Amino acid sequence: MRVEGGGHGGRLLPSPVSRLLPVTKGVAVLGSTGSIGTTALRVLARHPSRFHVAALTSNANATLLAEQVRATGAPFAGLVSGQGSVPETWCLGPDALVQAAQLPDADIVLNAVVGAAGLDATLAALRAGKRVALANKETLVVAGELVSLAARENGGEIVPVDSEHSAILQCLAGRPDAQVRRLILTASGGPFRDWNRQQLAHATLADALRHPTWQMGRKITVDSATLANKALEVIEAHFLFGVPYDAIDVVVHPQSVVHSLVEFVDSSVLAQLGAPSMELPVLYALTHPERVPEPAIPPFDPVAASPLTFERVRLDDFPALRMGIEAGRAGGAAPAVFNAANEQAVALFLDGALSFVGIPRAIGSALERLGGLPGGSREALLEADSAARRHVSTLFQSGSPDSRFPIPDSRQ
Repeated sequence: MRVEGGGHGGRLLPSPVSRLLPVTKGVAVLGSTGSIGTTALRVLARHPSRFHVAALTSNANATLLAEQVRATGAPFAGLVSGQGSVPETWCLGPDALVQAAQLPDADIVLNAVVGAAGLDATLAALRAGKRVALANKETLVVAGELVSLAARENGGEIVPVDSEHSAILQCLAGRPDAQVRRLILTASGGPFRDWNRQQLAHATLADALRHPTWQMGRKITVDSATLANKALEVIEAHFLFGVPYDAIDVVVHPQSVVHSLVEFVDSSVLAQLGAPSMELPVLYALTHPERVPEPAIPPFDPVAASPLTFERVRLDDFPALRMGIEAGRAGGAAPAVFNAANEQAVALFLDGALSFVGIPRAIGSALERLGGLPGGSREALLEADSAARRHVSTLFQSGSPDSRFPIPDSRQ
């Protein structure tokens, strides 16, 4: 493990010369009943000579969690917020995530928890010197500085699961930071890539959940539609790879075949391509830097994947991306405020209580009021998180969010 650079830009990735993973590593899957979690269990099931399931946790889906425990033989099961009759041996409550992350048999902690709730488990795993296969991007968005410190002081490591960051990791292949000019994250554009501002004003939940290329959970699918997810990924890339914000770009790539690109100082560009499936980045996060055969993933056919096209992002129509990157640049508690306001606004949208265009307006209002809060400690960041959620909820209850949440003009 090495952490290069200081301040915001410390690289959290393992050294390019790492030991090969020995046989049968224990894996704790946090968020096992979600989209990434179920994908991870399929991958693990195909590699029993390398991995075993050490722990499984779910937020509230006790039925599916019980099926997964029976299928995998996981000795630890945790249910964060579910109710009803569950086995007495299960760990119940929010602390289940931290307990699973600290298990001695959990060599790798795959954090697929949605939202800021995954932060404490990531910190616990890193402080225990474990590898964190990170699909919970909010961990670095909310507390990138604290996570960097935990990794640096305790020998833990973070290997990204997001397809975009996995692609960058594969393209970098241990090259020195001085050779890198720019990172280019790709975005599918979501279901509203071709919609104008008037159409977006009437977008429904069903429209937003109709993603053209990826099958994902509801929250991240909405984030993809607003491009808030790409803002989170830019902040995450900043911390993962130690690259300044000015050297991170986003382009729209509707086919979702090129997962990211890296431009080097000599203007050479490397890209990682593959089918829009999360199984490859999950597997690579478990085995990095080793590559292992995966017959379930079909060989790449460049002809079938063609044509591959790229477009500029329409920032005026998708302001959540701009606001998130500005929050990352501002630092302090601003990224935590951005993330929390987005989570609260998306929850309202999913409940049918907020329009699609109300989401970025809610985010903008929270950042305008709370973006300057300090963020030097876990407690300060969690208070900013709570304040942003209260702000969105209170304004929603007091009137029409679409009229009460003006989008700040970045030109002012």
